Amino acid sequence: MKRILFVCTGNTCRSPMAEAIMRDRAASRSMNLEIRSAGVSTVDGLPISANAAETLRRKRVSHEGASRALGKSFVEWADLILTMTSAHKRGLIGRFPEAIDKTHTLMEYAALSADTVADLEELERLYTEWQMKQALGQQMPEAERSRMLELEKRIPNFDIADPFGGPLQVYESCAAEIEAAVDKLLDKLGEAGTER
Repeated sequence: MKRILFVCTGNTCRSPMAEAIMRDRAASRSMNLEIRSAGVSTVDGLPISANAAETLRRKRVSHEGASRALGKSFVEWADLILTMTSAHKRGLIGRFPEAIDKTHTLMEYAALSADTVADLEELERLYTEWQMKQALGQQMPEAERSRMLELEKRIPNFDIADPFGGPLQVYESCAAEIEAAVDKLLDKLGEAGTER
């Protein structure tokens, strides 16, 4: 059984919606997954936000539980960690470097094509070279700077915006983004032969 952990900031909006939607969609496909969520900056026991709860209710998706603070036990438990933003991903890997190979943003993991992976790898290589040159007091050649800008424009944004404090429509939009990514994720897991 694959164990998936969704991570956001407070574990009261995005990650609990992702957990509930994923659990609901996986069950409808008879996929045997264990799903949890946690927050990088929260305490245990906070209720899901009222607008997140209402959004799930309108979708007829049930959610139980309260916020959970991300800790080492969650990271060790998970086979796959999916964050809501690149900042969550960087922060998580900074705290738990052993999780680097299993941590991605949800949008990144669900949508990655071979071309996007190649673009990301090239951009990371160019960023590394740029940082090295800066440290040595050297300038980045114009061709490399142009290539970085081209790649940055081509690579999609992998962040799901935080609806916290927004009106119900913002939560519904956030949930729609999550649903689309979860559907792609489940397709991907199904193709990889996840146990049923």
